This record gives sequence, C-alpha cells and structure tokens, in this order.
Amino acid sequence: MIQRIQTIWLLLAAAASFATLKLSFYSGNKDNNLFEELTGSSHFLLMILSVAVGLLALITIFLYKNRKLQIRLSLLGIVLQLVALAVYFQQTKTYVQGSFTLTSVISFVIPIFFILAWLGIRKDEKLIKSMDRLR
Repeated sequence: MIQRIQTIWLLLAAAASFATLKLSFYSGNKDNNLFEELTGSSHFLLMILSVAVGLLALITIFLYKNRKLQIRLSLLGIVLQLVALAVYFQQTKTYVQGSFTLTSVISFVIPIFFILAWLGIRKDEKLIKSMDRLR
C-alpha cells in the first residue's frame, strides 16, 4: 500500500484538499469595501467539497485490494475537484476587485494528483492482468 506511487499522489491530493480550507484562493474587496479572502471554508459548498475530496483521497488509499473501485473513486475525485473549481470561480464574481493568490495553484494541482494516481492504479491493474494471463 505505502510502497505504491499512487499512494503518494493520493496523500498529496488529500493534503492539498485540506490545505484549501485555510489557504486563500482569491482575495479582494466585496461590495462593502472590506478586504476578504476566499478560502475553502468561507463558503459552505466549498467546505463540503474540499472535505469530500480530501476524505475521498484518503479512503481511496485504503482500497488498494480493489483497484477497479480505486479507479472509479479517483475519477470521482477529479470530477468533485473540478466542481469545486467551478464554485471557486463563481464565488470570485462576487468581488468588486481582487486577484488570485499564489496558493490558488493548490486547487489546480489536486486534479493532477488524482490523474497521476489514476495512471498508477491503471498500470497496476494492467500488470496484474498480464500476470494472470501467464498463469
């Protein structure tokens, strides 16, 4: 489990997802001219999606005996994070002026971590199938 590369990618995806709860994605002024930061915990739907993506990545790690389910959960993680990104961008429209912060890159890297994990799981699945053919 730990010696597989997809475990590392999934751990990084989980850590990055939980980091989005505190690190800002966008900062600027809203209608009331007060400086505010948009984080994963500043909007209820973003908080739910961030926690769901993080927990999904952690759960996927421990399903190492069921690779087909791991593949499906990795794809679900990609979809959930893309939905979270859409919500982030929708929330940035409520700001009068502002800019993306450097830590917003974390939200864009999470789907990449899931894709890399998916590739590793798929590679393991192909290896197991080829070994079964040899028997």
